[in-house]
Amino acid sequence: MSQTHIHLLITHLPIFGSILGAFVLIHGIWRKSNTTLIAAYHVLIISAIGAGIAYATGEGAEETVEHIQGISKNMIEEHAESALTSLIGLIVVGVISMAGLFVTWKSQSLIRPIALIALFATLIGFGLVARTGYLGGQIRHTEIGTNAISPAKEGSGKDND
Repeated sequence: MSQTHIHLLITHLPIFGSILGAFVLIHGIWRKSNTTLIAAYHVLIISAIGAGIAYATGEGAEETVEHIQGISKNMIEEHAESALTSLIGLIVVGVISMAGLFVTWKSQSLIRPIALIALFATLIGFGLVARTGYLGGQIRHTEIGTNAISPAKEGSGKDND
């Protein structure tokens, strides 16, 4: 399995993991369940690890597609820049989640504040990785780009401007 395959497989983990982690965190905060908070922190730590793997395999994926006709180097660069920002964001989420695990086990008075900080960071992290995923999808999925031609207009023979 090449870096490209790994990159394409793992890129969804930080996106879905961060939003799932946010929902589990919300549930844990609402129900005042330390067990649920611990589960959320584990999901978020796994998401951060997934972001690291996705970032580490991104260069190999870039080398695979950069010479394909119709692939925009500008889109690749914009995706790569966004990926670095996302990686940093999810590393922060992972560190906060590790702190959350420790606090949940050791300090009852800090459980809620750390959970709220983790939730805030997670929502920002999700926004970052969702944007990165969107930009990455535009590299090969032209149907999601802003210049895509709808099937109805394509066959109409009319000018699409």
